[in-house]
Amino acid sequence: MCECSVLFVNDDDYLSSVSVQQNRFVADLNLHQIIDAVTDDWEDYELEDVYYRPLQCRDAIKYRQEVFADLADNRLFNAVEAFTERMAAVWRYLGLADEFDYEEIRQGWFLQAAHTYCGAVRSLQEELTAGDLQSRGLRDMRDHLHEYVHSDRFSTFGQDLETVREGLSEVRYCLQIRGNTVEVRRYDGEPDYSRGVREAFAKFRQDKTRDYMARFATEAGVSHVEGRISGYVARLFPDQFRALTEFCDTHNEFMNETVVTFTREIQFYMAFLHYIAGLREAGLPFCYPEMATEDKEVHGRSCFDLALAHKLVSGGSRVVPNDFSLREGERIFVVTGANQGGKTTFARMFGQVHYLAALGCPVPGQNGRLYLFDQIFTHFEEEEEIEDLRSKMEDDLVRMRDILNSATSDSIIVLNETFTSATVEDQLFLNQEIIGQIVCMDTLAVCVTFVEEVAQVSETIVSVVATVDPESPELRTYRLERRPPDGLVYATSIAEKWRMTYDQLKERIS
Repeated sequence: MCECSVLFVNDDDYLSSVSVQQNRFVADLNLHQIIDAVTDDWEDYELEDVYYRPLQCRDAIKYRQEVFADLADNRLFNAVEAFTERMAAVWRYLGLADEFDYEEIRQGWFLQAAHTYCGAVRSLQEELTAGDLQSRGLRDMRDHLHEYVHSDRFSTFGQDLETVREGLSEVRYCLQIRGNTVEVRRYDGEPDYSRGVREAFAKFRQDKTRDYMARFATEAGVSHVEGRISGYVARLFPDQFRALTEFCDTHNEFMNETVVTFTREIQFYMAFLHYIAGLREAGLPFCYPEMATEDKEVHGRSCFDLALAHKLVSGGSRVVPNDFSLREGERIFVVTGANQGGKTTFARMFGQVHYLAALGCPVPGQNGRLYLFDQIFTHFEEEEEIEDLRSKMEDDLVRMRDILNSATSDSIIVLNETFTSATVEDQLFLNQEIIGQIVCMDTLAVCVTFVEEVAQVSETIVSVVATVDPESPELRTYRLERRPPDGLVYATSIAEKWRMTYDQLKERIS
């Protein structure tokens, strides 16, 4: 790796992390929707590889949280964004330099790339020096840039660059076009007719109005005539263009490896901050949770499903946050309550905040303390696959067996209405057996179910109930409360509202 990194404290942080992109939990928790949206405008930087590699070291997570916290300063954020835009232009100019057959055109784009790079590095160095940086990553980058900018190599590069640009700024030439003949010669004090034309017609100028003229895309390329002209200009000014050639040969690899690495790595932060900017403007909170490793007391305040929140805010709808907590000895949430009341969203939210925290990202919520997991396992409802030649029940059992065989005490398990194809009695029996094994493993888990008796399996279980409006039970509040199951049958409430109960129908018929 390069001299310093804003993503990793050391090489082991990267090598110890394994890509989870193909894991089932990524889709179950809608993490793929979040990552796709975050990286959509950053394809050139291959950020997916970072977002699908959660960290397994608390200090490595803290390292990234510090960088995110520094970038909360708008001045620093804007400075870094301006730097990355300039660097994108540098690569664009270098790409153009490789496209042309005419030497002078290639060298011109190379010089433009070098000039843009030099300005970008100096500006970033000044901004990082002026900023009150708290993160180790950005402080290391500031120190590196200070040493780099004041090095003999960079100083020589900058001096050579300005010398060449000053020489080229003195190049003046005229074109005389007669039919198919183009004559190129040095400028010799000829009058500038364009200035006279502008002055003559200045009195006819009107106030600026809306421009209805169509705009046609212009190509970055040059015609063979323009290319030949550049060659003749170089012959007229051999000293200036000889200096340009020497500059391109001497500084053919002018970019610093650490600067290039920083440009790519900082996009991880910029992409995520851009993604959550609209949610923050809508008043939704984000925090940097404490990561627990020694105990499993976790909590989150005003947390929410990030993928769902992005859709709701984009559509102008309200996001309902929820709290959760597991205290000493508590390990499992059993979530019950009204259908369509937010139970699955709660389960996804619990998995999402832990995963995002393991990336070092701001977590959706006001504050929190989360557990540093080794793996996440999920079991969500899936359609029966005819090709498997297995029943729905058998498939659920096989998947659960694989989860229980692979999970450890440091894992997180999220179960969403398992064994729905079984009878209520069988669901209760199977869930009791599974919860019992999870309890024995001492693993954190969330279990969404409508079989309320599951909440009584163990003292390590915390019952969470999706609530409804007391005045209108058919209305969902999407709030989940920590309390015992209430045993209410909400389908009856809805039937009563629409006068569809047995007694009401009998009364209407009679």
